[in-house]
Parts: sequence; structure tokens; C-alpha cells
Amino acid sequence: MAFHQRSISLPSRPISKVEEELHSIEAWISSPSLTIETISDGFRRLGDIYSSIEEIMCLPSNQVCSSEQRRLLDGEMECSLELLDLCNAMNEVFTELKAIIQDLQVSLRKGDGAVLQAKIQSYIRLVKKAKKHSKKTLTKVVSDKEDCRIVKLLSEAREITTSLFESTTHLLSKQIATPKLSLISKAFQKKNPVICNEDQLQVLECSIRDLEAGAGLLFRRLVQSRVTLLNILSS
Repeated sequence: MAFHQRSISLPSRPISKVEEELHSIEAWISSPSLTIETISDGFRRLGDIYSSIEEIMCLPSNQVCSSEQRRLLDGEMECSLELLDLCNAMNEVFTELKAIIQDLQVSLRKGDGAVLQAKIQSYIRLVKKAKKHSKKTLTKVVSDKEDCRIVKLLSEAREITTSLFESTTHLLSKQIATPKLSLISKAFQKKNPVICNEDQLQVLECSIRDLEAGAGLLFRRLVQSRVTLLNILSS
């Protein structure tokens, strides 16, 4: 199932529509059809949602008035920093993975995969680091009060963003570090032509670059959202 890139324009889209969009992405993430090739579109889709939430926060009708709202938004400010840290951790994963793929392409030509083990272990450590950041982003700061729907949107978007990053690390780990299933294992099977394996690696490398681009866009939208929150709380 591929996403079609689209922009969500607000205030023409009410909060309820953004909530529907979030629930749609949440359902898609849990689908067995999730692939590396389509996750990058999910990042872009979430980036559009954060832009929409930012516009909602700036509407005069959504001005922060009560001390409870400020307390909850302060909580989201802290969580947004953890989410940015998660994005940075994932960027390290993407960078290391591209290096592994490039080294694997060289090793394929030499017929020796032993030199990759150190990089694979480094990659696994980065994945574990990203997973630790994921746990930190899931702090609950929401309220059941109707006047805190913006905080609910931010919290739901954060949880779904974290889930998408977790799904990304899971799928990438299967490609690289899981015995028998990974491209590394398959690459050195003598029955498969080297040219076929190199083609697979090139496809994977392109997919990683697409993930980087999508996650980079999401990171910029998260930064913008955090700046808007800071401005609101400082006013």
C-alpha cells in the first residue's frame, strides 16, 4: 500500500480531520503490508500532519489560557525534545547502514564478508540506542478535558511517529542483521550471481536514501512545531 504525497491545508481542515488522518496512519503502521519502500511516504505524511497541528495551534480560537493547558504543553515541549533526539538517532542508523551497504558491495567483489562484522555490530548498537530513545518519547501527558484537544493531537502524533520509527528499525534489522533473512547472508551464497546481489543492495541503498529524505522532512517539521510551542508558552 503506497501513500500518495499530499499537503494538509488548515484551517480548512478541522481538528477532527487531522485526528482521522492520524488514526489512518496508525492503522497503516500495524499493517503487515508495511515495507521499507513505503515508510518514507509515512514520514512525509506525518510531516504534513505536524504542519497542520502547528497551524491549528496558531489559530486565535486555540489560544492557551488556563494553567492546566500550559502545564500540558510544557510536558509536550519536553517530549518534543526526546522526539528530536530519536530522529537524530535514526539518522545515525541510516548513515551507518549506508556505510555497511557500500562495504558489502566491495566485499562481494572480493568474496569476503568478514570485514563487515564490526560495522554490523556498530549498526546493531545504533539500533538499540534508537529503541531506547523510542521508549523515552512515549511519556503520557494528555488530558481527557475537551479544551486540551491540541495536546491530545500532539501526543497522538508523537506516539505514532515513534511507532513508525520502531517499525523502520525492525524492517531494516531484518534486512541487515537477522540470520538467514538478511541480504548479508544471501549475498555470499555461491548459488546466487554477484550481479543480482549487487542489484539488491543498490535498491536497498536507494530505499535508505528515501527514508533519510522523509525523516529529514519530518525532523524539520518537528523543529518548527517546537518553535511554535515555545512561542505560545512565552507569550
